[in-house]
Amino acid sequence: MKKYTSVDDIQDLKEFLELAKKIKADPLANKKLGKDKTIGLLFFNPSLRTRLSTQKAAQNLGMECMVMNLNTEGWTLEFGDGEVMNGAASEHIKEAAQVVSQYCDIIAIRSFPTLKDKEKDEAETVISSFVKYASVPVISLEGATEHPLQALADALTIEEYKTKERPKVVLSWAPHPKALPQSVPNSFVKMMKKMDVDFIITHPKGYELNPSITEGVTIEHNQETAFQGADFIYAKNWSSYNDYGQITNQDPQWTIGKKQMELTNNAKFMHCLPVRRNVIVTDEILDSEASLVIPEANNRTFSAQAVITKLLTQ
Repeated sequence: MKKYTSVDDIQDLKEFLELAKKIKADPLANKKLGKDKTIGLLFFNPSLRTRLSTQKAAQNLGMECMVMNLNTEGWTLEFGDGEVMNGAASEHIKEAAQVVSQYCDIIAIRSFPTLKDKEKDEAETVISSFVKYASVPVISLEGATEHPLQALADALTIEEYKTKERPKVVLSWAPHPKALPQSVPNSFVKMMKKMDVDFIITHPKGYELNPSITEGVTIEHNQETAFQGADFIYAKNWSSYNDYGQITNQDPQWTIGKKQMELTNNAKFMHCLPVRRNVIVTDEILDSEASLVIPEANNRTFSAQAVITKLLTQ
């Protein structure tokens, strides 16, 4: 594996999950693997779990970490070819990526979408430019269209908590006051298509995700119907893909509470965090034994460590 910027980069998910389980059982077993190596974490957007879990994962492998918030601590970057740089941008990605590659053995980048220009966002300009010009492996810490580290942690969590061979997993849209990206649901959908699960997406009409990603997946617009007999409920908001970046529905009936969870097969509740309490999900569910959000967040470290291990041993 040369990079990890998409769930598509996973060739053998079973092998990946076995590695993550092994790492979780003894996180410091391979402490010498990263000796004298450095990972650079470059953030164009805020982070809590992604930043800390990736740092922890790298440290578990003996790596040094360099962290930089590009929007406040670095020069404004230009990504276009042939640009006359007489505006706000002071440095071109061509030089920046090559320079950082001299300092780091792995570069990890977080960059959110504009939610205004679909074509630009789907080009993953920031991350794809680093992949193009860097001479070391690149990891996505969440991009405009995917969050592959989160999806790997989600897969590990389902693998750990499933009580039958082929569980029913439901990805449910839920309301939110802000327009959010499709990156988490996109990667979750891709990951579930790689797993042996009965997978359903439920959302109000008008909130369809990219059809090239959801192709072959059952979509149910009635949330109660979708929840019947489910073993895992994964809640997430996303803004409209067709009316790109728009909020077209804030129906509180889609908030996940006791009424919905009673339709399930004693399902476990999952969310990537941060979560808006009593908007996405009620306190009653989030604070219950059904909630996996804390162990799910813990798995972020081991999924990241599995990715870094793969990149260091390629």
